[in-house]
Amino acid sequence: MIAAKDISPVELLEACIDRIEAVNPFINAVTATCFDRARVEALAAEQAVLKGEPLGLLHGLPLGVKDLEPTAGLLTTFGSPAFRGHVPDRDIELVARLRRAGAIVAGKTNVPEMGAGANSRNPVWGATGNPFNPNLNAGGSSGGSAAALACDMLPVCTGSDTGGSLRIPASKCGVVGFRPSPGVIPSVRKLLGWTPISVVGPMGRTVADACLQMAATAGMHAGDPLSYPLDPLAFLNPQAAELGKLRVAFTTDFGTCDVNPEIRTTFAAKIAAMRHLFARCDEVRFDFGDVHRCFDVLRAEAFVAGTREAYEKDPASLGVNSRANYEIGARMSLLDSAWAQAEQTRIQQRFQSTFAEYDLVLSPTTPVSPFPWTQPYAHLVDGQEQSNYYRWLALTYVVTLTTHPAMSLPCGTDSKGMPFGLQIVGPFRGDLQVLSASLALEKAFAADAVLRRPRPDLEALRVPEPKLDSIVTAPPPVSWRDARAADSGGASVV
Repeated sequence: MIAAKDISPVELLEACIDRIEAVNPFINAVTATCFDRARVEALAAEQAVLKGEPLGLLHGLPLGVKDLEPTAGLLTTFGSPAFRGHVPDRDIELVARLRRAGAIVAGKTNVPEMGAGANSRNPVWGATGNPFNPNLNAGGSSGGSAAALACDMLPVCTGSDTGGSLRIPASKCGVVGFRPSPGVIPSVRKLLGWTPISVVGPMGRTVADACLQMAATAGMHAGDPLSYPLDPLAFLNPQAAELGKLRVAFTTDFGTCDVNPEIRTTFAAKIAAMRHLFARCDEVRFDFGDVHRCFDVLRAEAFVAGTREAYEKDPASLGVNSRANYEIGARMSLLDSAWAQAEQTRIQQRFQSTFAEYDLVLSPTTPVSPFPWTQPYAHLVDGQEQSNYYRWLALTYVVTLTTHPAMSLPCGTDSKGMPFGLQIVGPFRGDLQVLSASLALEKAFAADAVLRRPRPDLEALRVPEPKLDSIVTAPPPVSWRDARAADSGGASVV
Protein backbone atom coordinates (compact mmCIF):
# COMPACT_ATOMS: atom_id res chain seq x y z
CA MET A 1 0.00 0.00 0.00
CA ILE A 2 2.89 2.36 0.73
CA ALA A 3 4.59 1.56 -2.58
CA ALA A 4 1.28 2.08 -4.42
CA LYS A 5 0.77 5.40 -2.59
CA ASP A 6 -2.48 4.14 -1.09
CA ILE A 7 -1.19 5.23 2.31
CA SER A 8 1.65 7.48 3.40
CA PRO A 9 4.28 6.36 5.93
CA VAL A 10 3.40 9.55 7.81
CA GLU A 11 -0.27 8.60 7.96
CA LEU A 12 0.55 5.07 9.02
CA LEU A 13 2.86 6.20 11.81
CA GLU A 14 0.32 8.69 13.13
CA ALA A 15 -2.35 5.99 13.10
CA CYS A 16 -0.06 3.74 15.13
CA ILE A 17 0.76 6.53 17.59
CA ASP A 18 -2.96 7.28 18.01
CA ARG A 19 -3.67 3.60 18.67
CA ILE A 20 -0.79 3.32 21.16
CA GLU A 21 -1.94 6.40 23.07
CA ALA A 22 -5.54 5.15 23.16
CA VAL A 23 -4.94 1.48 24.03
CA ASN A 24 -1.57 1.16 25.73
CA PRO A 25 -2.80 2.54 29.10
CA PHE A 26 -4.98 -0.58 29.36
CA ILE A 27 -2.38 -3.23 28.51
CA ASN A 28 1.07 -1.62 28.95
CA ALA A 29 2.71 -3.31 25.96
CA VAL A 30 4.83 -0.40 24.68
CA THR A 31 7.43 1.09 27.00
CA ALA A 32 9.99 3.70 25.84
CA THR A 33 9.11 5.47 22.59
CA CYS A 34 10.83 7.74 20.07
CA PHE A 35 7.88 9.31 18.28
CA ASP A 36 9.66 12.55 17.36
CA ARG A 37 12.49 10.73 15.64
CA ALA A 38 10.03 8.34 14.02
CA ARG A 39 8.07 11.26 12.57
CA VAL A 40 11.21 12.61 10.94
CA GLU A 41 11.99 9.19 9.49
CA ALA A 42 8.39 8.73 8.29
CA LEU A 43 8.53 12.04 6.44
CA ALA A 44 11.77 10.97 4.75
CA ALA A 45 10.16 7.64 3.86
CA GLU A 46 7.23 9.47 2.32
CA GLN A 47 9.56 11.62 0.21
CA ALA A 48 11.36 8.51 -1.02
CA VAL A 49 8.04 7.10 -2.29
CA LEU A 50 7.09 10.36 -3.99
CA LYS A 51 10.48 10.57 -5.69
CA GLY A 52 10.26 7.01 -6.96
CA GLU A 53 13.35 5.86 -5.07
CA PRO A 54 14.01 2.14 -4.39
CA LEU A 55 12.08 0.97 -1.34
CA GLY A 56 13.15 -1.59 1.25
CA LEU A 57 11.05 -4.59 2.22
CA LEU A 58 9.74 -2.82 5.35
CA HIS A 59 9.75 0.70 3.94
CA GLY A 60 7.78 3.01 6.20
CA LEU A 61 6.46 0.30 8.54
CA PRO A 62 6.44 1.30 12.24
CA LEU A 63 8.35 -1.26 14.30
CA GLY A 64 8.27 -2.37 17.93
CA VAL A 65 11.56 -3.68 19.31
CA LYS A 66 11.59 -6.11 22.24
CA ASP A 67 13.30 -4.48 25.20
CA LEU A 68 16.07 -7.08 25.21
CA GLU A 69 17.48 -5.73 21.92
CA PRO A 70 19.83 -2.71 22.21
CA THR A 71 18.45 0.12 20.09
CA ALA A 72 20.38 3.29 19.26
CA GLY A 73 19.20 6.43 21.02
CA LEU A 74 16.32 4.68 22.76
CA LEU A 75 16.10 3.58 26.38
CA THR A 76 16.83 -0.16 26.58
CA THR A 77 16.30 -1.46 30.12
CA PHE A 78 15.99 -5.26 29.74
CA GLY A 79 13.26 -4.76 32.37
CA SER A 80 15.97 -4.39 35.02
CA PRO A 81 16.47 -1.53 37.50
CA ALA A 82 20.20 -1.88 36.82
CA PHE A 83 19.57 -0.49 33.30
CA ARG A 84 17.04 2.25 34.07
CA GLY A 85 19.21 4.84 32.34
CA HIS A 86 20.73 2.70 29.58
CA VAL A 87 20.53 4.38 26.15
CA PRO A 88 22.69 2.48 23.62
CA ASP A 89 24.63 4.38 20.99
CA ARG A 90 24.19 1.71 18.31
CA ASP A 91 21.64 -0.78 17.09
CA ILE A 92 22.18 -4.48 17.55
CA GLU A 93 22.37 -6.34 14.21
CA LEU A 94 18.71 -7.45 14.25
CA VAL A 95 17.47 -3.88 14.64
CA ALA A 96 20.04 -2.55 12.19
CA ARG A 97 18.82 -4.96 9.49
CA LEU A 98 15.20 -4.01 10.05
CA ARG A 99 16.01 -0.32 9.83
CA ARG A 100 18.09 -0.84 6.68
CA ALA A 101 15.01 -2.53 5.20
CA GLY A 102 13.07 0.68 5.84
CA ALA A 103 11.35 -0.05 9.16
CA ILE A 104 10.84 2.92 11.47
CA VAL A 105 11.43 2.17 15.15
CA ALA A 106 8.51 3.63 17.11
CA GLY A 107 9.23 2.16 20.55
CA LYS A 108 10.26 -0.73 22.74
CA THR A 109 7.99 -3.54 23.91
CA ASN A 110 7.78 -4.98 27.41
CA VAL A 111 9.53 -8.08 28.78
CA PRO A 112 10.07 -9.94 32.07
CA GLU A 113 13.19 -8.77 33.89
CA MET A 114 16.22 -9.89 31.83
CA GLY A 115 13.83 -12.00 29.75
CA ALA A 116 13.51 -14.59 32.53
CA GLY A 117 10.05 -16.09 32.47
CA ALA A 118 6.86 -16.14 30.42
CA ASN A 119 4.98 -13.38 32.24
CA SER A 120 6.03 -9.96 30.93
CA ARG A 121 6.30 -8.02 34.17
CA ASN A 122 9.27 -6.19 35.65
CA PRO A 123 10.06 -3.53 38.26
CA VAL A 124 10.87 -0.86 35.66
CA TRP A 125 7.74 -0.79 33.49
CA GLY A 126 5.28 -3.01 35.32
CA ALA A 127 3.25 -5.80 33.70
CA THR A 128 1.75 -6.30 30.26
CA GLY A 129 -1.90 -7.31 30.33
CA ASN A 130 -3.60 -9.60 27.87
CA PRO A 131 -5.54 -7.71 25.16
CA PHE A 132 -8.49 -10.07 25.66
CA ASN A 133 -8.52 -9.46 29.43
CA PRO A 134 -5.91 -7.09 30.90
CA ASN A 135 -6.23 -8.75 34.31
CA LEU A 136 -4.55 -11.80 32.77
CA ASN A 137 -0.98 -12.15 31.50
CA ALA A 138 0.17 -11.77 27.91
CA GLY A 139 2.87 -14.42 28.10
CA GLY A 140 6.56 -13.79 27.62
CA SER A 141 9.19 -13.02 27.26
CA SER A 142 8.02 -11.28 24.07
CA GLY A 143 4.72 -10.36 25.72
CA GLY A 144 4.82 -6.66 24.90
CA SER A 145 5.37 -7.39 21.22
CA ALA A 146 2.53 -9.92 21.07
CA ALA A 147 0.06 -7.64 22.87
CA ALA A 148 0.99 -4.63 20.71
CA LEU A 149 0.40 -6.66 17.56
CA ALA A 150 -2.91 -8.05 18.79
CA CYS A 151 -4.16 -4.49 19.35
CA ASP A 152 -2.88 -3.23 15.97
CA MET A 153 -0.59 -0.75 17.69
CA LEU A 154 2.22 -1.73 15.31
CA PRO A 155 2.37 -3.89 12.17
CA VAL A 156 5.63 -5.72 12.98
CA CYS A 157 7.54 -6.44 16.19
CA THR A 158 10.66 -8.38 17.12
CA GLY A 159 10.90 -11.30 19.49
CA SER A 160 13.35 -13.88 20.78
CA ASP A 161 13.00 -17.42 22.04
CA THR A 162 14.86 -19.78 24.35
CA GLY A 163 12.17 -21.84 26.04
CA GLY A 164 9.22 -20.48 24.08
CA SER A 165 9.43 -16.69 24.31
CA LEU A 166 8.22 -16.11 20.74
CA ARG A 167 5.61 -18.85 20.70
CA ILE A 168 4.00 -18.54 24.15
CA PRO A 169 3.00 -14.84 24.01
CA ALA A 170 1.87 -15.27 20.40
CA SER A 171 -0.39 -18.08 21.59
CA LYS A 172 -1.80 -16.12 24.51
CA CYS A 173 -2.49 -12.97 22.45
CA GLY A 174 -3.74 -14.52 19.21
CA VAL A 175 -0.87 -13.56 16.88
CA VAL A 176 1.94 -15.28 14.99
CA GLY A 177 5.29 -16.11 16.56
CA PHE A 178 7.92 -18.03 14.61
CA ARG A 179 11.02 -19.62 16.13
CA PRO A 180 13.42 -20.11 13.21
CA SER A 181 16.19 -22.67 13.12
CA PRO A 182 19.36 -21.54 14.91
CA GLY A 183 21.54 -19.40 12.66
CA VAL A 184 18.86 -18.40 10.14
CA ILE A 185 18.56 -14.95 11.72
CA PRO A 186 21.84 -14.02 13.43
CA SER A 187 21.63 -13.55 17.19
CA VAL A 188 24.70 -11.54 18.13
CA ARG A 189 23.91 -10.68 21.75
CA LYS A 190 24.18 -14.18 23.22
CA LEU A 191 27.47 -14.70 25.04
CA LEU A 192 27.51 -18.43 24.30
CA GLY A 193 27.69 -18.08 20.55
CA TRP A 194 27.71 -21.80 19.83
CA THR A 195 24.56 -22.70 21.76
CA PRO A 196 21.49 -23.35 19.58
CA ILE A 197 18.85 -22.87 22.25
CA SER A 198 18.43 -19.06 21.97
CA VAL A 199 17.28 -17.43 18.72
CA VAL A 200 15.71 -14.18 17.56
CA GLY A 201 12.71 -14.19 15.26
CA PRO A 202 9.63 -12.44 13.93
CA MET A 203 6.21 -11.75 15.34
CA GLY A 204 3.31 -10.55 13.24
CA ARG A 205 -0.44 -10.40 12.98
CA THR A 206 -0.28 -12.81 10.05
CA VAL A 207 2.13 -15.37 8.66
CA ALA A 208 2.87 -13.03 5.74
CA ASP A 209 3.99 -10.36 8.23
CA ALA A 210 6.39 -12.85 9.78
CA CYS A 211 7.70 -13.85 6.33
CA LEU A 212 8.36 -10.20 5.50
CA GLN A 213 10.46 -9.75 8.63
CA MET A 214 12.28 -13.04 7.96
CA ALA A 215 13.27 -11.82 4.49
CA ALA A 216 14.61 -8.59 5.96
CA THR A 217 16.68 -10.18 8.74
CA ALA A 218 17.85 -13.65 7.67
CA GLY A 219 21.38 -14.24 6.47
CA MET A 220 24.89 -14.85 7.72
CA HIS A 221 26.72 -12.59 10.18
CA ALA A 222 30.08 -13.26 11.82
CA GLY A 223 28.64 -12.18 15.18
CA ASP A 224 26.67 -15.44 15.28
CA PRO A 225 28.93 -18.44 14.58
CA LEU A 226 25.88 -20.62 13.92
CA SER A 227 24.75 -18.44 11.02
CA TYR A 228 25.39 -19.59 7.47
CA PRO A 229 24.91 -18.38 3.88
CA LEU A 230 21.32 -18.48 2.65
CA ASP A 231 18.95 -16.52 0.42
CA PRO A 232 16.85 -14.23 2.64
CA LEU A 233 14.42 -13.48 -0.18
CA ALA A 234 13.36 -17.14 -0.20
CA PHE A 235 11.27 -16.23 2.84
CA LEU A 236 9.52 -13.28 1.19
CA ASN A 237 6.63 -14.99 -0.57
CA PRO A 238 6.75 -18.73 0.13
CA GLN A 239 4.14 -20.76 -1.65
CA ALA A 240 1.33 -22.03 0.53
CA ALA A 241 1.56 -25.77 1.03
CA GLU A 242 -1.00 -28.20 -0.40
CA LEU A 243 -2.54 -29.35 2.86
CA GLY A 244 -4.10 -32.38 1.24
CA LYS A 245 -0.64 -33.81 0.59
CA LEU A 246 0.72 -33.32 4.11
CA ARG A 247 1.27 -36.18 6.55
CA VAL A 248 0.70 -34.69 9.99
CA ALA A 249 1.49 -36.09 13.42
CA PHE A 250 0.02 -34.66 16.60
CA THR A 251 0.66 -34.93 20.32
CA THR A 252 -0.97 -33.29 23.31
CA ASP A 253 2.05 -33.49 25.62
CA PHE A 254 5.08 -35.04 23.84
CA GLY A 255 4.77 -37.80 26.41
CA THR A 256 6.52 -35.72 29.08
CA CYS A 257 4.72 -32.36 29.60
CA ASP A 258 2.00 -31.50 32.11
CA VAL A 259 -1.11 -30.15 30.34
CA ASN A 260 -4.36 -28.99 31.95
CA PRO A 261 -7.44 -31.12 31.15
CA GLU A 262 -9.31 -28.21 29.51
CA ILE A 263 -6.38 -27.60 27.15
CA ARG A 264 -6.29 -31.31 26.27
CA THR A 265 -10.01 -31.16 25.49
CA THR A 266 -9.63 -27.98 23.44
CA PHE A 267 -6.71 -29.42 21.46
CA ALA A 268 -8.68 -32.59 20.70
CA ALA A 269 -11.53 -30.47 19.35
CA LYS A 270 -9.12 -28.43 17.19
CA ILE A 271 -7.58 -31.59 15.72
CA ALA A 272 -11.06 -32.97 15.00
CA ALA A 273 -11.95 -29.76 13.19
CA MET A 274 -8.84 -29.75 10.97
CA ARG A 275 -7.79 -33.35 10.41
CA HIS A 276 -9.82 -33.61 7.20
CA LEU A 277 -7.47 -31.03 5.67
CA PHE A 278 -4.51 -33.45 5.62
CA ALA A 279 -3.55 -36.64 3.82
CA ARG A 280 -2.87 -38.20 7.25
CA CYS A 281 -3.32 -36.94 10.79
CA ASP A 282 -2.12 -39.40 13.41
CA GLU A 283 -1.37 -39.24 17.11
CA VAL A 284 2.24 -40.23 17.78
CA ARG A 285 4.45 -40.93 20.78
CA PHE A 286 7.88 -39.53 21.55
CA ASP A 287 10.89 -40.49 23.64
CA PHE A 288 12.42 -37.28 25.00
CA GLY A 289 14.57 -38.94 27.64
CA ASP A 290 15.47 -36.71 30.59
CA VAL A 291 14.48 -33.61 28.65
CA HIS A 292 13.61 -31.44 31.67
CA ARG A 293 16.97 -31.88 33.39
CA CYS A 294 18.69 -31.34 30.04
CA PHE A 295 16.94 -28.01 29.55
CA ASP A 296 17.66 -27.02 33.16
CA VAL A 297 21.39 -27.39 32.60
CA LEU A 298 21.62 -25.76 29.19
CA ARG A 299 19.40 -22.85 30.20
CA ALA A 300 21.42 -22.34 33.38
CA GLU A 301 24.67 -22.27 31.39
CA ALA A 302 23.36 -19.41 29.27
CA PHE A 303 22.15 -17.43 32.28
CA VAL A 304 25.42 -17.93 34.16
CA ALA A 305 27.30 -16.56 31.16
CA GLY A 306 24.98 -13.58 30.86
CA THR A 307 24.60 -12.61 34.51
CA ARG A 308 27.84 -13.64 36.21
CA GLU A 309 29.38 -10.17 36.28
CA ALA A 310 26.22 -8.56 37.67
CA TYR A 311 25.70 -11.32 40.24
CA GLU A 312 29.26 -11.20 41.53
CA LYS A 313 29.06 -7.43 41.86
CA ASP A 314 25.65 -7.35 43.57
CA PRO A 315 23.25 -10.33 43.61
CA ALA A 316 20.41 -8.03 44.67
CA SER A 317 20.71 -6.17 41.36
CA LEU A 318 19.17 -9.18 39.62
CA GLY A 319 15.53 -10.11 39.82
CA VAL A 320 14.32 -13.25 41.57
CA ASN A 321 14.18 -15.36 38.39
CA SER A 322 17.54 -14.22 37.04
CA ARG A 323 19.17 -14.76 40.41
CA ALA A 324 17.67 -18.25 40.66
CA ASN A 325 18.96 -19.12 37.20
CA TYR A 326 22.46 -18.04 38.12
CA GLU A 327 22.49 -19.85 41.44
CA ILE A 328 21.20 -23.09 39.90
CA GLY A 329 23.88 -22.91 37.23
CA ALA A 330 26.68 -22.03 39.63
CA ARG A 331 26.05 -25.27 41.51
CA MET A 332 26.41 -27.40 38.40
CA SER A 333 29.58 -29.20 37.36
CA LEU A 334 31.40 -29.99 34.15
CA LEU A 335 29.86 -33.45 34.41
CA ASP A 336 26.39 -31.87 34.32
CA SER A 337 27.31 -29.80 31.29
CA ALA A 338 28.81 -32.69 29.36
CA TRP A 339 25.80 -34.90 30.14
CA ALA A 340 23.34 -32.21 29.01
CA GLN A 341 25.16 -31.63 25.72
CA ALA A 342 25.13 -35.37 25.03
CA GLU A 343 21.47 -35.73 26.08
CA GLN A 344 20.42 -32.91 23.76
CA THR A 345 22.19 -34.69 20.92
CA ARG A 346 20.33 -37.90 21.74
CA ILE A 347 17.00 -36.04 21.89
CA GLN A 348 17.65 -34.37 18.56
CA GLN A 349 18.61 -37.64 16.89
CA ARG A 350 15.59 -39.57 18.19
CA PHE A 351 13.26 -36.78 17.08
CA GLN A 352 14.27 -37.34 13.45
CA SER A 353 12.50 -40.70 13.30
CA THR A 354 9.11 -38.95 13.36
CA PHE A 355 9.98 -36.93 10.26
CA ALA A 356 10.85 -40.04 8.33
CA GLU A 357 7.09 -40.66 8.23
CA TYR A 358 5.51 -37.23 8.79
CA ASP A 359 5.92 -33.69 7.44
CA LEU A 360 4.78 -31.77 10.53
CA VAL A 361 4.12 -32.26 14.23
CA LEU A 362 1.25 -30.38 15.87
CA SER A 363 0.73 -29.69 19.57
CA PRO A 364 -0.76 -27.05 21.85
CA THR A 365 1.64 -24.13 22.36
CA THR A 366 0.91 -23.74 26.06
CA PRO A 367 -0.57 -26.11 28.67
CA VAL A 368 -2.73 -23.53 30.44
CA SER A 369 -5.10 -20.68 29.63
CA PRO A 370 -3.78 -17.19 30.46
CA PHE A 371 -3.70 -16.64 34.23
CA PRO A 372 -3.63 -13.40 36.27
CA TRP A 373 -0.47 -11.38 35.65
CA THR A 374 -0.15 -10.98 39.44
CA GLN A 375 0.71 -14.71 39.56
CA PRO A 376 4.40 -14.94 38.55
CA TYR A 377 4.00 -18.30 36.82
CA ALA A 378 1.75 -21.36 36.58
CA HIS A 379 2.47 -23.14 39.88
CA LEU A 380 0.11 -26.05 39.17
CA VAL A 381 -0.48 -27.72 35.81
CA ASP A 382 -2.83 -30.71 35.63
CA GLY A 383 -2.65 -30.86 39.43
CA GLN A 384 1.14 -31.19 39.37
CA GLU A 385 3.29 -28.72 41.30
CA GLN A 386 5.80 -27.23 38.87
CA SER A 387 9.37 -27.63 40.10
CA ASN A 388 10.47 -24.15 39.01
CA TYR A 389 9.14 -20.96 37.40
CA TYR A 390 9.65 -22.16 33.81
CA ARG A 391 8.66 -25.84 34.02
CA TRP A 392 5.19 -24.98 32.71
CA LEU A 393 6.83 -23.97 29.41
CA ALA A 394 7.74 -27.58 28.62
CA LEU A 395 5.57 -27.85 25.48
CA THR A 396 7.80 -25.29 23.80
CA TYR A 397 11.18 -25.94 25.40
CA VAL A 398 11.21 -29.63 24.47
CA VAL A 399 10.97 -28.45 20.84
CA THR A 400 13.74 -25.90 21.47
CA LEU A 401 16.11 -28.74 22.35
CA THR A 402 15.47 -30.46 19.02
CA THR A 403 16.61 -27.27 17.18
CA HIS A 404 13.67 -27.70 14.76
CA PRO A 405 11.77 -24.61 13.56
CA ALA A 406 8.39 -24.02 15.19
CA MET A 407 5.45 -21.71 14.67
CA SER A 408 2.66 -20.69 17.04
CA LEU A 409 -0.38 -20.03 14.84
CA PRO A 410 -3.65 -18.56 16.15
CA CYS A 411 -6.24 -21.33 16.30
CA GLY A 412 -9.50 -20.04 17.72
CA THR A 413 -10.10 -19.87 21.46
CA ASP A 414 -9.97 -22.19 24.44
CA SER A 415 -12.80 -23.12 26.80
CA LYS A 416 -12.40 -19.79 28.62
CA GLY A 417 -12.70 -17.71 25.46
CA MET A 418 -8.99 -16.85 25.40
CA PRO A 419 -6.72 -17.28 22.37
CA PHE A 420 -5.45 -20.78 21.66
CA GLY A 421 -2.14 -21.29 19.85
CA LEU A 422 -1.32 -24.26 17.65
CA GLN A 423 2.38 -25.19 17.70
CA ILE A 424 3.57 -26.35 14.27
CA VAL A 425 6.95 -28.07 14.26
CA GLY A 426 8.74 -28.75 10.99
CA PRO A 427 11.62 -30.99 9.93
CA PHE A 428 15.25 -30.21 10.65
CA ARG A 429 16.07 -26.87 9.00
CA GLY A 430 12.60 -26.93 7.49
CA ASP A 431 11.83 -23.24 8.07
CA LEU A 432 10.25 -22.73 4.66
CA GLN A 433 8.13 -25.85 5.08
CA VAL A 434 6.74 -24.53 8.37
CA LEU A 435 6.00 -21.11 6.90
CA SER A 436 4.38 -22.64 3.79
CA ALA A 437 2.18 -24.94 5.87
CA SER A 438 1.29 -22.08 8.22
CA LEU A 439 0.20 -19.89 5.30
CA ALA A 440 -2.12 -22.63 4.08
CA LEU A 441 -3.49 -23.37 7.55
CA GLU A 442 -4.08 -19.70 8.26
CA LYS A 443 -6.19 -19.46 5.11
CA ALA A 444 -8.12 -22.63 5.93
CA PHE A 445 -8.70 -21.55 9.52
CA ALA A 446 -10.12 -18.18 8.44
CA ALA A 447 -13.17 -19.93 7.04
CA ASP A 448 -13.86 -21.88 10.25
CA ALA A 449 -15.35 -20.24 13.34
CA VAL A 450 -13.69 -22.84 15.58
CA LEU A 451 -10.20 -22.28 14.15
CA ARG A 452 -9.95 -18.68 12.93
CA ARG A 453 -7.79 -16.08 14.63
CA PRO A 454 -9.66 -14.33 17.48
CA ARG A 455 -9.58 -10.54 17.75
CA PRO A 456 -9.75 -8.55 21.01
CA ASP A 457 -12.58 -6.09 21.61
CA LEU A 458 -10.60 -2.91 22.19
CA GLU A 459 -13.75 -0.94 22.99
CA ALA A 460 -14.36 -3.22 25.97
CA LEU A 461 -10.91 -2.69 27.54
CA ARG A 462 -10.94 -1.43 31.10
CA VAL A 463 -8.10 -0.50 33.44
CA PRO A 464 -7.13 -3.73 35.22
CA GLU A 465 -7.03 -4.20 38.96
CA PRO A 466 -4.45 -4.01 40.33
CA LYS A 467 -3.00 -1.52 37.87
CA LEU A 468 -0.32 -2.88 35.58
CA ASP A 469 2.34 -0.52 36.90
CA SER A 470 1.80 -1.58 40.50
CA ILE A 471 5.07 -3.57 40.65
CA VAL A 472 7.19 -0.64 39.49
CA THR A 473 9.47 0.21 42.41
CA ALA A 474 10.52 3.69 41.31
CA PRO A 475 10.29 5.90 38.21
CA PRO A 476 13.14 5.89 35.69
CA PRO A 477 15.70 8.59 36.47
CA VAL A 478 15.06 12.08 35.14
CA SER A 479 18.44 12.09 33.39
CA TRP A 480 17.45 9.94 30.42
CA ARG A 481 14.15 11.74 29.91
CA ASP A 482 15.63 15.23 29.82
CA ALA A 483 19.40 15.31 29.45
CA ARG A 484 19.42 12.58 26.79
CA ALA A 485 16.31 13.65 24.92
CA ALA A 486 18.26 15.42 22.20
CA ASP A 487 20.40 12.34 21.54
CA SER A 488 17.50 9.91 21.75
CA GLY A 489 15.27 11.60 19.24
CA GLY A 490 12.71 12.52 21.86
CA ALA A 491 12.63 9.14 23.56
CA SER A 492 9.86 9.12 26.12
CA VAL A 493 7.58 6.86 28.06
CA VAL A 494 4.09 5.92 26.97
